[in-house]
Amino acid sequence: MDSVSIPQRPARQFLPSDFNISTWQALTPYFEDLIARSIGNEKDLEKWLADRSELESVISEDLGWRYIRMTCYTDNETYSKSYQDFVENIQPQIAPFADQLNRKLTESPWLSTLESKPGYNILIRNVKKDIELFRDENIPLFTQINTETQKYAQLSGAMTVEIEGKELTLQQAGVILQSTDRAKRENAYLKISERRLKDKETLDGLYSTLIGLRHQVAGNAGQANFRDYMFKSYGRFDYTPKDCFNFHEAIATEVVPLLNEFNKERKKKLAVEKLKPWDKAVDADSLPPLKAFENGKDLTEKSIECFRRLDPFLGQCLSIMKEMGHLDLESRKGKAPGGYNYPLAEIGVPFIFMNATSTLRDMTTIMHEGGHAVHNFLTKDLALADFKSPSMEVAELASMSMELISMKHWDIFFANEAELKRAKREQLEDIIETLPWVATIDKFQHWVYENPSHTPAQRKQMWNEIFARFSDTITDWDGQETVRDYLWQKQLHLYEVPFYYIEYGMAQLGAIALWRNYKLNNQKGLQGYMNALKLGNLKTIPETYAAANIRFDFSQSYIKELMDFVRAELAAI
Repeated sequence: MDSVSIPQRPARQFLPSDFNISTWQALTPYFEDLIARSIGNEKDLEKWLADRSELESVISEDLGWRYIRMTCYTDNETYSKSYQDFVENIQPQIAPFADQLNRKLTESPWLSTLESKPGYNILIRNVKKDIELFRDENIPLFTQINTETQKYAQLSGAMTVEIEGKELTLQQAGVILQSTDRAKRENAYLKISERRLKDKETLDGLYSTLIGLRHQVAGNAGQANFRDYMFKSYGRFDYTPKDCFNFHEAIATEVVPLLNEFNKERKKKLAVEKLKPWDKAVDADSLPPLKAFENGKDLTEKSIECFRRLDPFLGQCLSIMKEMGHLDLESRKGKAPGGYNYPLAEIGVPFIFMNATSTLRDMTTIMHEGGHAVHNFLTKDLALADFKSPSMEVAELASMSMELISMKHWDIFFANEAELKRAKREQLEDIIETLPWVATIDKFQHWVYENPSHTPAQRKQMWNEIFARFSDTITDWDGQETVRDYLWQKQLHLYEVPFYYIEYGMAQLGAIALWRNYKLNNQKGLQGYMNALKLGNLKTIPETYAAANIRFDFSQSYIKELMDFVRAELAAI
């Protein structure tokens, strides 16, 4: 393997090189300096922005490490306290200073001279939006929301089941749902469901608390509801809630029928009288589950090689993360659920967190998170922290495209040709399953926050109505109605990052289009991908998609065109 050059933190120009965040008091002088500083010309303003960016990067990275340690070890009290200390004692203090700095920027007579430069127009647009939304009275509410949100990770991280005398995390137990032994699948499904349902009232109550707090935040900021607040907060300048509703309808019309087709075929192949929820993850031909790797080390090495074959630079990104200890991939007790790529703003090398058990899904997860990581590497030398933080619709394009373009080299994980074909088929079928689920979760969120005073019983009813609209009609839920009632509780985004889910759907469409380009011309397709990612947050979403030679479009006709392509690719495997 090529030698790896470990990036160094850029020399600080504003804060001392040995500065660490211990208390809010330690940070205060730097905020006060920025507020008091005289800005006499355009050059002064650019220097002021650079210093502010450095301060924000240091703060962001410090918070990043606190969050990473807490999620890696949810049962470690020291790590939980450290994160909580930041949330309660540092973050609330920053907010009013950030608002003052935003106002100082927008009031500067030199602002107009910057707006013509790449990226500054996007930055200024976001700053104006932040000023519009900021309210002092929301600061303690955000602290409360963060504290409540943390409970979800703790509750989920503590969930284990006992199967055949072994204590397993829910992620580990989930692997059994791919077993060809139907009795084993049913047993695992019932055990997992039973464990989740044990906390259903607690999780229901937690969600109700969060809805109430979030609605209060929206009202304080002069917004009709929390959905409208979040659309502004996320800077969704390029589409509206109505566009989301059109996306939902297009998915129901163009994708759900495909879902029914797949499940009809699955039922027939499995030769079962009724297709039950525990029959959905097993191979339809009753083959044993695909095993993509042996352990975390094997997954790391194979992923690096897969990325290297696509482009040496991409392989180098993962190699650097490995060398720096920025990969925590295997599932274990006490670890929060899910997976993420956490950007570390100052060093520029992100951290990937996962709960791998050896499945195909785990392998595609590192492709996904690796796509995010590559994005961070490609933007790490941009001048300002704001420039490095793309909209989520672009961020998820980076990750979801990597899932598809990496398929060219999946023989690294599957030497057997039949298994390789099966892995590719499962990946494409997963797209057809994912898009309706994205529409389900997104539509549910719209209703929840449009109707914040709803009761848990009304929520349950509405969830079932929405779920029925976007799910297949083949699966038999008899006897599992309570499980279905609370399926939404497993979606951490609802608790931790509200309204962050539609992006997966939009980016999935973009990823299919990008993969189509890649298949036509590998070099040109990959170059389009890199060109778009390098832009970070310098351009609008449609402009960034255009740099990849694709459209930011989620109309019914476009979704049909892309689904026809996926269908053709499936037929060709």
